[in-house]
Amino acid sequence: MNSLLKRQIRKYLSDEQVADKNLEQFLSAINSSYNNFDDQFTMQQRAMGISSEELFNANQQLRQESKLQQEVINKLKRVIETLKFYDLPEHQIKENLELDGLKLVEFIDNQTKEIIEINKQRETLLSELAYQNQELSDYAHMVSHDLKSPLRSIDSLTAWLKEDYHDVIDKNGKESLELIRNNVEKMELLINGILEYSTIGNSKEEFYDVNIDVLFNDILNLIDVPENIAINKTKTLPRIKGDKYRLQQVFQNLITNAINYNDKKNGVIEIGYEDKNDFWQFYIKDNGIGIDQAYFEKIFKTFHKLENKVGSTGIGLSIVKKIVDLYGGKIWLESQLTKGTTFYFTLKKEPHGTT
Repeated sequence: MNSLLKRQIRKYLSDEQVADKNLEQFLSAINSSYNNFDDQFTMQQRAMGISSEELFNANQQLRQESKLQQEVINKLKRVIETLKFYDLPEHQIKENLELDGLKLVEFIDNQTKEIIEINKQRETLLSELAYQNQELSDYAHMVSHDLKSPLRSIDSLTAWLKEDYHDVIDKNGKESLELIRNNVEKMELLINGILEYSTIGNSKEEFYDVNIDVLFNDILNLIDVPENIAINKTKTLPRIKGDKYRLQQVFQNLITNAINYNDKKNGVIEIGYEDKNDFWQFYIKDNGIGIDQAYFEKIFKTFHKLENKVGSTGIGLSIVKKIVDLYGGKIWLESQLTKGTTFYFTLKKEPHGTT
């Protein structure tokens, strides 16, 4: 019999009573019950031990999950700050926004949907803009072709009139015919300018090494430089990435402008550059008539010109600015009336589209 049980029974029964065979079955039943209770108690202790370990592990897991959730919430809060940085409407984000995990996720989800919708609208607008640009380009080509043909006819007819009726037409008539031809030439230059402007950036530009020093000499051979004007470069011009034709347009337009708007007996035009890390910075300086500061921005707008010069269409500087923008650069000027003007422009060393 269990020793603890015997001890307890001895408190209340004598040895004779315990040894009584009539009580033996009863005491055996008590002993069995006691042992069963002990086993159950041991099992309960073991179960509690197991449950305690499981609870501990579960608690550790919950702590880890809580930590991960907090990290997610912190990341979402940083996204909120980013959204604030991009200045979303105030009704969408409050300055002291305090959200629990679920509300924060819901908020981010709503913002994401709005951003996706905005991007879809942007893609639609870009697609429409590309279509309109193509339409404009096609229209410019059509107008160019349709206008050039009658202009050439007018020019030819006035030339024939002047030649065939040379002895009949008086001085005033001849001057009128010459005026017609000058205006026809001016109109053709304008049409060519519009066509050039409309095509810049419409297709992917090809970029390759262009020797600006050689290009500069080619330009001087193409344009008419008056005897009273000297064009100098401060040093050998660099080799840069770009399209030769577009770069020629930039330099030729600026040099031609410097010639056309120079009123000095001894005109001087100077070309130079500086290496500005990611950019080349060029300048074209003249000692001409100068430009009033009020026109510093206006002269880059299409068809705007300071004087009605022969051969000037008012679109040359617009073309220059559009090409410079295409090359990721900028253009500006410094000028003093009667003393001269300096045009500065930068060209990115690795224009968009190069590898």
